[in-house]
Amino acid sequence: MAISRGCLPLVAVLVALLCPGEAAVRELKVGYYAETCPEAEDVVREAMARARAREARSVASVMRLQFHDCFVNGCDGSVLMDATPTMPGEKDALSNINSLRSFEVVDEIKEALEERCPGVVSCADIVVMAARDAVVLTGGPNWEVRLGREDSLTASQEDSDSIMPSPRANASALIRLFAGLNLSVTDLVALSGSHSIGEARCFSIVFRLYNQSGSGRPDPNMDAAYRRALDALCPRGGDEEVTGGMDATPRAFDNRYFRDLVALRGFLNSDQTLFSDNARTRRVVKRFSEDQDAFFRAFVEGMVKMGELQNPRKGEIRRNCRVANGSPSPVTSATTKPVVAYRVVHF
Repeated sequence: MAISRGCLPLVAVLVALLCPGEAAVRELKVGYYAETCPEAEDVVREAMARARAREARSVASVMRLQFHDCFVNGCDGSVLMDATPTMPGEKDALSNINSLRSFEVVDEIKEALEERCPGVVSCADIVVMAARDAVVLTGGPNWEVRLGREDSLTASQEDSDSIMPSPRANASALIRLFAGLNLSVTDLVALSGSHSIGEARCFSIVFRLYNQSGSGRPDPNMDAAYRRALDALCPRGGDEEVTGGMDATPRAFDNRYFRDLVALRGFLNSDQTLFSDNARTRRVVKRFSEDQDAFFRAFVEGMVKMGELQNPRKGEIRRNCRVANGSPSPVTSATTKPVVAYRVVHF
């Protein structure tokens, strides 16, 4: 399955056949920096722990960067790039603007690594390591990450707009998206479990509360008590930048997310649809709601598979994750916003 521009496919394993003239995908391996930057993984985890101590939400925000990076032309750090006068950045894509955050955590990690091992550790690998550490630091499983990616030279707002799903997406659309990335239904449901930690904006759910599918009514697949709590959090005409936890334990990586879906207490439409609208995804949601270890195993497998998506074009090791080496200074991104208040959803 190819994306909309040029010859760059989504499934890296097909690159050599579909894109003659492109560089071969890189072989990733555990311990890639063992000789060139042996402290790399420790540096990342220590920085993530500091970020979590400053703001608990930040580690979930960093983990989300891996999804928005890898789904668009592979795991190449393109989502980290600021716009330039000649390149609209992915940060300003529809699914990312005013939503993706905590880029400063990646900046902090990169600065620390450049001090120890200049020009060695890619920004793309930083995102993958940091995503793993976000899970570990919030009580989830640990796993070895395969490293050795290069950073892209460009970003594509157009490709991000054409690929990344909306919070309104239904299960069938999500299944098709993941299948195009060689990810299974089980991968889809397990990776959606990343919403076990973190928050989302009222902007993403007001249609569920007041005008689901243009009906002028709330989503019927919502527990009544939970809907009342969300009505209070996100009143009609209220501040849509207010955020709420995506499950009842947004600081702990666990299977509560799936138990909430079974109880019709999913925050986003793209979450609740996995239980309410599709028999294939419903079976997996039910299994993970009952077996946290099964969820953890599937989540790790899905994260490793997602991390294998690569950009076949020749890249570099960026010195600054926001700009390609030797590029003009970036313009101010529209994603820079003041931090909004977090409110707990009680039900």
